[in-house]
Amino acid sequence: MAEPTITPASKPEGATGVLVLANGEVAWGRGFGAEGEAVGEVCFHTAMTGYQEIMTDPSFAGQIITFTFPHIGNVGANADDVEADAPHALGMIVREDPTAPSNFRAMENLDGWMKRHARIGLAGIDTRALTRRIRAGGAPNGVVAHSPTGEFDLDVLLAMAKGWPGLEGMDLAKSVTRETHGSWEGGVWRLGFGYEAAGEGERPHVVAIDYGSKFNIFRNIVKAGAKVSVVPATATFDEIMALSPDGIFLSNGPGDPAATGEYAVPVIRQLLDTDKPLFGICLGHQLLALAVGARTTKMFQGHRGANHPVKRLSDGAVEITSMNHGFAVERESLPANARETHVSLFDGSNAGLELDGGRAFSVQYHPEASPGPQDSLYLFERFVGALGK
Repeated sequence: MAEPTITPASKPEGATGVLVLANGEVAWGRGFGAEGEAVGEVCFHTAMTGYQEIMTDPSFAGQIITFTFPHIGNVGANADDVEADAPHALGMIVREDPTAPSNFRAMENLDGWMKRHARIGLAGIDTRALTRRIRAGGAPNGVVAHSPTGEFDLDVLLAMAKGWPGLEGMDLAKSVTRETHGSWEGGVWRLGFGYEAAGEGERPHVVAIDYGSKFNIFRNIVKAGAKVSVVPATATFDEIMALSPDGIFLSNGPGDPAATGEYAVPVIRQLLDTDKPLFGICLGHQLLALAVGARTTKMFQGHRGANHPVKRLSDGAVEITSMNHGFAVERESLPANARETHVSLFDGSNAGLELDGGRAFSVQYHPEASPGPQDSLYLFERFVGALGK
């Protein structure tokens, strides 16, 4: 069967946006948000809600997101539904033009939010065809561009797409991490109440290493009963231990784990020697695997969505999870002291591990995204429950 194509016969009238893939395929549409162009990896995301959280997830640095749900933007944007201070995804590709928001929490429309944060949107694309193209051929490099005049130099855009080196071998954690150590305050958000207070009294202390962390991870650690300090991705072992942690958290983040591991893995190995509880999510899971001698590999199309079934091997229970990763841990490379704990039921890939003794564990998915909605929150409770023991 021929590989799906997204290239139309000709440029349609009124086109103000374009997607150019590195193989020369072109898709015309209607631009919104910021003007200009952005080059990166083109992927797809299957979630039906949460586009603002997805766009602000630092794990999407270097990527252009194709949303398979057609009505993106219909609830507008607000100041609460974010996972970082600004979007990290380079742009979005959608089927329908974003409409005026229809939600009482909206503070602005999606177009204005994208403009304000210098992010490019492209509407009017056959996102089903593009998704099939990615599924069949893998996540390609591409350029998304927006010009109200509709004038584009396709040769220049194609050269940009071809010249982009791709995510493999790219360390992006340093580009999205915080620069200084800081404390995190506040728990999860509840309708009608806002963000919960951290609570009074003594709490065990978690030091979180920020490789590109999502805010809601810290909120759930606080909700589970701990206080959180956050340090940059490049923090040294001595800098971390100077904060007197009861436990260590390894955050999610973008890029190739092997590249980030050049400086992260030696620190994680030292932290493991302390025997303090350690918990990793997504990139943090991959870095923990690398620290014990396992390998990671670039996936063909990656996992990005809010409906990914994961089997927990201890009891056979299935968790509905949120995933966002383009690299995976090779289970065959796990050493004898690392036990696989979870597997993806979509493709059988590794989705969790635990070291002997159970004081260090990690998962490939995002329990803080709560697609289950509570299937995976036990992981935060398990981690915080082990602190100080």
